[in-house]
Amino acid sequence: MSHLDHLNSPPISIQCAILTISDTRTKTTDHSGQAIVELLSAKGHNVISTAIIPDDLNQIRSTVEMYLADSNTQVIITTGGTGISSRDQTYEAVTGILSKNVEGFGELFRWLSYQEIGSAAMLGRAIAGTAQGKIVFCIPGSENAVRLAMTKLILPELKHLVREISR
Repeated sequence: MSHLDHLNSPPISIQCAILTISDTRTKTTDHSGQAIVELLSAKGHNVISTAIIPDDLNQIRSTVEMYLADSNTQVIITTGGTGISSRDQTYEAVTGILSKNVEGFGELFRWLSYQEIGSAAMLGRAIAGTAQGKIVFCIPGSENAVRLAMTKLILPELKHLVREISR
């Protein structure tokens, strides 16, 4: 199948788990997590789990591993903790879990971000990869970054990625 065939293939509903990583966000103030849910739902995908956890390496790792162990979950999307401050732990927690990195995701995200925010885009450590037959995306915590990643990269390729990982 060509990439256009994948884009035009019949809709499938993908089962997604969303994890917000923040020391300050609550269910009410988690606009980034809410945006992910909204954008996935608008495309007919199912959000089967959401959580907000502190930016703690062990808690991030154990929560992602819990989602990976869930046979219903196909895609895990995290938001937050991808910067370079001492509290940002998402990159370190998740890279050790991934079996294959999807380098193009981070590269394209930073390129798109650069067009919007300039050189500050280099501070973001957005990543994607595969683990245990699932796709994992780690995107920054700002709502603008979430909307950029979801609309320009994740949603256009989500069905294709899930098909490829299941082959």
